[in-house]
Amino acid sequence: MQQLKTSSLGQLGLAPPEPLWKRVPTRDAEGKLLGDFMMLIPGLNKLTAVHLRQVIMQLEQAFGLYQEFVVFADLNAEKNVLWVSHRQRPGIGLELAAVIHEIIPAAKLVAHRYE
Repeated sequence: MQQLKTSSLGQLGLAPPEPLWKRVPTRDAEGKLLGDFMMLIPGLNKLTAVHLRQVIMQLEQAFGLYQEFVVFADLNAEKNVLWVSHRQRPGIGLELAAVIHEIIPAAKLVAHRYE
């Protein structure tokens, strides 16, 4: 199983990481372009630590089901944003966004790129 690269998932209370644009992969190990999308999750920054950990666990479980596609995920609770980078397959970005929306009904897809 390939390890999911995350920055904020499961790492509460750590110092701020490098800017997202420096950390997000753009290609997989074979050099193929990755797809990505961003979701806004209103109210995420108002959750208690316990509830935020539950959300993180649910997201990690969902990403585990898509481990062959999800390459990188970053949950920025302070900014209410989730970023996901994935291997290309027609419709996979929208499918992942739908799964995330099932877990977190408030989650809204705000940016999606398919090349």
